[in-house]
Amino acid sequence: MKFVKFTKYLGDDLGISAEDLMRALSNYFLRSGYENQFMPQGMSSSLDNLRDAIREALESGELFSQEQLEEMYQRLSELSPEQFNELVDRLTQKLANEGYVSIGQPGEAGDRRVEFTDHAGYAGEDGSKGPSRFELTDKSVDFLGYKTFKDLLGSLGRSSFGSHDTREMATGVETSGSSKPYEFGDTLNLDATATLGNAIRRQGIGAPFDLEYSDLMVRQSEYQSSCATVLMLDCSHSMILYGEDRFTPAKQVALALAHLIRTQYPGDSLHLVLFHDSAEEMPLSKLARVQVGPFHTNTREGLIMAQKILRRQRKEMQQIIMITDGKPSALTLEDGRIYKNPFGLDPLVISRTLEEVHKCKRQGVMINTFMLAQDYALVRFVQQVAQICRGKAYFTSPHNLGEHLLLDYMNQKTKMVH
Repeated sequence: MKFVKFTKYLGDDLGISAEDLMRALSNYFLRSGYENQFMPQGMSSSLDNLRDAIREALESGELFSQEQLEEMYQRLSELSPEQFNELVDRLTQKLANEGYVSIGQPGEAGDRRVEFTDHAGYAGEDGSKGPSRFELTDKSVDFLGYKTFKDLLGSLGRSSFGSHDTREMATGVETSGSSKPYEFGDTLNLDATATLGNAIRRQGIGAPFDLEYSDLMVRQSEYQSSCATVLMLDCSHSMILYGEDRFTPAKQVALALAHLIRTQYPGDSLHLVLFHDSAEEMPLSKLARVQVGPFHTNTREGLIMAQKILRRQRKEMQQIIMITDGKPSALTLEDGRIYKNPFGLDPLVISRTLEEVHKCKRQGVMINTFMLAQDYALVRFVQQVAQICRGKAYFTSPHNLGEHLLLDYMNQKTKMVH
């Protein structure tokens, strides 16, 4: 039996919407451990950390427009510390109430309405207390994907995307080619002019026209294929080392690509594989909270998993998009042990990895690689992969990775079917 719980009105929230909060907190939600490379995974999912992020957004002015800034700073300065904390709690509650975050004890499923009691935990509807944790919902992941997609392609101007062109022709609704005689199974997109012309040539001018099967002509359109894509993300520890966060932009690109496929290419599929000491398939709904680790780069295991996923899809076109900043340095042996060698190009690791690349070629799977580093060993390995699979290799940085990858995805299909 459901209960409705009425709570005391605690004041306004300065007119800040949940969407405003999500925009201001997007970088916080997607961070990959770069800020504190020694913090265990999951620490950033605490409710206290979310409150701190909201507090920082309020104090920095990210939640207010330039016109509002002075007025809002004045209103914030008039709040006592207790009132400011109550404001932060109301905004946190707003994210939960509108379905952007789910707050509950570990293992609970679904959204949960909560009443904040203090800064160490929460009280549920039954009055029980538990650890103050939160998880992003599918609604949040979709919002972050849309925001990232809009940010990445906003500078390219308005364009209409929604098909993958190939060199083949087929009958369809959108006409872009010449007409052809109708054959059984074609879409009956009739070319009336050509059909009547055939009838006139056969029987001369006169009414009524006696159309025969052989008179029928249909218009051709560009054949639009569907594509299965596996996005392989390197989440080895080097992705947040060397003074640069490379994994957060990679996550943003994955979310943006998922949004692009869902809205513009609904016939396509996208799956995600993370590779490190081993490899694992990761639901896109869980991607936003993933952080880097473990340490090494088991590219072979990622390719094995990607091939398994693609075999299940049964799409006409299949591809692997790999984002990495390091050469292969780990290998899963037959007995399950992980062989690791981070120095140079280990012959055993490279040979076994290239064996999987050859398998991809035999199955017609293209591998496009986006490199976030340019060390000699990585360049050599990626060049070999590109030569084997007729794929492409891109030297990118975290700043232009998204633009390169999304544009490549939208434009590549004319080059994939031969």
